[in-house]
Amino acid sequence: MIVLFTDFGLDAPYIGQMKAVLHRDAPGVPVLDLFADLAPFDARSASYLLPAYVLDFPENAVFLTIVDPGVGGPRRALVQRSRNRWYVGPDNGILDIEAGRDPSTRRWQITWLPKKLSASFHGRDLFAPVAAKLARGAPPEEIGCVPLDEPLPAVPADLPRIVYIDRFGNAITGIRASTMTPKATLEIRGFQVPRANTYSDVPEGSPFWYENANGLVEIAVNSGYADEQLDLDVGDPFVLHLRTRKRKAKGTGDPS
Repeated sequence: MIVLFTDFGLDAPYIGQMKAVLHRDAPGVPVLDLFADLAPFDARSASYLLPAYVLDFPENAVFLTIVDPGVGGPRRALVQRSRNRWYVGPDNGILDIEAGRDPSTRRWQITWLPKKLSASFHGRDLFAPVAAKLARGAPPEEIGCVPLDEPLPAVPADLPRIVYIDRFGNAITGIRASTMTPKATLEIRGFQVPRANTYSDVPEGSPFWYENANGLVEIAVNSGYADEQLDLDVGDPFVLHLRTRKRKAKGTGDPS
């Protein structure tokens, strides 16, 4: 199985061109669209989104991860193996958070070059052929990849900013909900956003945050569009207010 994770959009020919290569080089291998509308040019945001979705896919699935504003430049091309799945994409940070989820992560630099390599479409010309070969069972060393023996980049495990907005206006963040306290409040653009379990727990039109189906903190509005109501966009940072119960000092009525 090959899984597409890109900022290409569906209203242009790029996804179709890349799929043509995948079907040519890996006939019969299913090709699934996961994201085609990642924030353009924003590999950092995409990197925090990717790990939340990969475990729904079978082991040895190949993720073709292309958010590549540096295409044609000096950035390297990578194959990565983490959590028993394959990843193919540019060395621009898009794979770093997923790499950090698995201490046994391995990486290879793609040194193979196709006969025809455009300067601006490595997704089609370079990454898609490599992904197809991996999906057919070829190990990286047999398809022109060199093992990398270097430390993984040191990056924060969570990111307090919006990394994706869906068609319902819900704003997904780079924070894992498991790291939050039950009564934590978000502050974004001057709004205080409390926690709730789901939409029906708050009145219509009220903003809240919750743990979404993929384990990330997500900002939403019951029967509304959070991005419009709160004026949100991908990249917006927020502040976490972690509430703790105040304890009284012994012998006094004043909180400590």
